[in-house]
Amino acid sequence: MDFDSQLNDVGSFGLYQKLVICLILLPATLPCAFHAYSQIFIAAKPEHYCKIPEFQPWINHYRDILKNLSIPIEIRDGTTKYSECKMYNRNYTEISNLWMDKSPNEILINHKHLLDEMKNYEIINCKHGWIYDTSIFPMTVISEWDLVCEKDYYSTMALVVFGISGLIGNYIFGYLQDYYGRKPSFYIYLIFEILSCGLSSLAWNFTSWLVLRFMVGLTVPAILASPYVLAIELVGPTHRVFCTIVSNIAYSIGLTSLAGIVYMIRDWRMLSIAVSMPLLILFMCYFTLPESPRWLVATHKFEKAAKVMKTIARFNGKALPANYESTLKERTMAYENMQNLQSTEKQSYGICDLFATANMTRKTAIITFIWFCITSVYVGLSYYAPSLGGDEIFNFFLAGACELPTYIFLWPSLSYFGRRWILCISMLVGGTACLATFLVQHDQTTTLIFYCIAKMGISSAFVVLPLMASELYPTVVRGLGMSFSQVVAMIGPTLIPIVNYMGSEMIVLPLIVMGVLLLFGGIASFFLPETKNKSLPQTIYDSDSIPLVNPFNIIFSTRRKRQHKQHHQNCSRRQQQQCRETDGDVQICDVCKLEK
Repeated sequence: MDFDSQLNDVGSFGLYQKLVICLILLPATLPCAFHAYSQIFIAAKPEHYCKIPEFQPWINHYRDILKNLSIPIEIRDGTTKYSECKMYNRNYTEISNLWMDKSPNEILINHKHLLDEMKNYEIINCKHGWIYDTSIFPMTVISEWDLVCEKDYYSTMALVVFGISGLIGNYIFGYLQDYYGRKPSFYIYLIFEILSCGLSSLAWNFTSWLVLRFMVGLTVPAILASPYVLAIELVGPTHRVFCTIVSNIAYSIGLTSLAGIVYMIRDWRMLSIAVSMPLLILFMCYFTLPESPRWLVATHKFEKAAKVMKTIARFNGKALPANYESTLKERTMAYENMQNLQSTEKQSYGICDLFATANMTRKTAIITFIWFCITSVYVGLSYYAPSLGGDEIFNFFLAGACELPTYIFLWPSLSYFGRRWILCISMLVGGTACLATFLVQHDQTTTLIFYCIAKMGISSAFVVLPLMASELYPTVVRGLGMSFSQVVAMIGPTLIPIVNYMGSEMIVLPLIVMGVLLLFGGIASFFLPETKNKSLPQTIYDSDSIPLVNPFNIIFSTRRKRQHKQHHQNCSRRQQQQCRETDGDVQICDVCKLEK
């Protein structure tokens, strides 16, 4: 008897599971949402221009005049703007002395005269630092340490380092989770993440801040996976779609909540504390959050497993025998012995088994490629939200909020329409919306609408693909296949900040790149077979017997079906019963073949 059968003894989705998932595991996704994306505000790049020390006495009253006299105009993203990194090489001390005893009207008149002389001056790089726009963020990592112009790639480098640390963290904390269990590992991640982000508020230079952000990044993927894994291990197979949808809803709420925190707290040091220290409240749930009984049984910790199962049964109104620990142990050992008897020899599986046959190779390659596209674009769109123009905090809020209707639609759709077409259409719609921004790149409102459509499409795909992949990989390499695809996909978040950086001169360039990725991913998903209501493949042989979709077969099959339907109208009722359609293909009875 496997654990899903044992879970039926206590209720596979009763009151206990609902309380734990809604009151503990959903809030546990907040740390990931907060720490994964707070960096785009902590290291936000405000508008800036060259600082002229001689002009400082008049900067508050004649800002525009002084900028006209000292800062050249350039074209960026199709519009004329003041240069952020250049200034005129002229004698500003002379201008300052000239204005010392002048009235406002005389300054205005003298300003017009000085403007006529600007074309004669050389344009040079900023010499005395920069003046930053503090209307949105009073202080960020960028403005505090002047990481602009020649150093403007530092913020991109920080995001790349953050992505690389996530790749490393997947390996480190994956072993922790399997060795120590889901519950203690989650709290190890949590305290490590909170302390690292909190301490980053005390950083004295960019290097120290980057090291601490690297430490935060180590935990981000694991801190998201732990509550989700624990949730699906507490419920039966039929309720795992529910856990997937609700987990994503909680993550989106975390994004919108982060926007609210940023709206109230703008200073980067205070923001680092605000997204960290309040999360210590999650430790109040330490004694009420259960360990995964599935993991306890798998590691033969039957006493602890029985204790958790009895708690679940009590909440769910189920009765268990007093000697349930012995019963649990006997059932588990009997099941494991049966599994061992069914196998002539114990076989270990590795990465090579994901490519054991041509069919498995194609499936692994397609799933991994789609996962890479989805992860890259989801993270890229989330990072990109503040760059859309207008209120960047509101844009980020909208990017999280527009995901919520998607999940509500997906809830019934996955059971009714299946996985394949939803995945394919979601990616194609999202990719088309991204590419459409090129046609309206100077219209902020329309660009924002297309952006939201793209975000809804990618959010939908992000839910469907893991579910579909778990139903395509055979049981013997399912965990290995999912991990392999996820690790390769996480290369995307290390590359996508570079794409966004390349779009600093053309705002829609990153959207075009992401649109192309989604279109290719959507086309690739068309070749995957539908998995709704299909038995899970147990062995590589089982998986190999499920072919990929051939578009040409679909076209010819549709044609054969139409021809057969026309011919079949002339058959008798008995002959019609002998003709049937299976899995999209047509089987024609012998009588019809002869008549045809």
